[in-house]
Amino acid sequence: MAEADQTPLLAIDNLAVHYPIGGTFRGPRRVLKAVDGIALTVAPGECLGLVGESGCGKSTLAMTIMGLVPPTHGRIRIADQEISAAKKADHMHLARTVQMVFQDPYASLNPRQTVRRTLADPLRLHGIGNKTEVEHRVADIMAKVGLRPEQADRYPHEFSGGQRQRIGIARALILRPRLVLCDEPVSALDVSIRAQIINLLLELKDDLGLSYVMISHDLGVVEHVSDRVAVMYLGRIVERGGWREIFEDPRHPYTRALIAAIPDAFRRRAVAGQKARGEIPSALAPPPGCHFHTRCPLAADQCRSDVPLLEPVAPGHLAACHFRDRATSLHGELVEP
Repeated sequence: MAEADQTPLLAIDNLAVHYPIGGTFRGPRRVLKAVDGIALTVAPGECLGLVGESGCGKSTLAMTIMGLVPPTHGRIRIADQEISAAKKADHMHLARTVQMVFQDPYASLNPRQTVRRTLADPLRLHGIGNKTEVEHRVADIMAKVGLRPEQADRYPHEFSGGQRQRIGIARALILRPRLVLCDEPVSALDVSIRAQIINLLLELKDDLGLSYVMISHDLGVVEHVSDRVAVMYLGRIVERGGWREIFEDPRHPYTRALIAAIPDAFRRRAVAGQKARGEIPSALAPPPGCHFHTRCPLAADQCRSDVPLLEPVAPGHLAACHFRDRATSLHGELVEP
């Protein structure tokens, strides 16, 4: 696990990504706040799990970190480089520091390119190595992800889903980045091979000294791989802390609802009565106050009017809930500590 006093490899401060919607004769312009005031850090060698339901802003945050989506405001620093103000020329350097493993191994690979070209093109684009060195790098990274170098002349359709994701991981690592964003890296794979890919990512993290942002709605995966966990809901971080604190002492009702949904009989009993009500609201019209109050079994009048701040409940453990300092009974009733 990364040391707490290290300078962050990734530092995000008050980041927002807003999309204007409409504004024509069909109706007034509205704003979709996909990311709304996010603050996060990732230390060298650390894995930060980022969890939340679909539509909460996880993938938008990842694309913004990659420099593919411009922020509305806020700052992103990766290895002391200001990404939010980076020019196009700086993005070439950024690509050698941060890369991404995508969710769908079928859609993320060019069907007309061999594996060799898929892996060699980034090296050529960045002017790394001569022909012999490029071939060596390609063979080396294929071996690291569990593929044979002689498979390099095959096309993506000749591989299974798990093998394609290994190719996607190899492509992300070919430039030897320090930070890798994993956007639901196993959700499109068969259950039988998900553990293989997760274990591969953990081995590569240790062998190559990588840092990860592991984006997932599967808390079982996040619990297994993460040093720290951040929970997102409608564009905001609602809880953040070490994986043990998040899973064993969750302080936000939304976190407890996510844990209640994990298919584990013991854990379901431990968070009885914590399931969220109804559906997630539209990001175009989020509820006032605490965004979660419309689904929260503990909501009070204060929750409907006042935005809760993300504040400490213990060292390194923060929650954005007006009742974060109170314990919760197994039936969801607030009790004084």
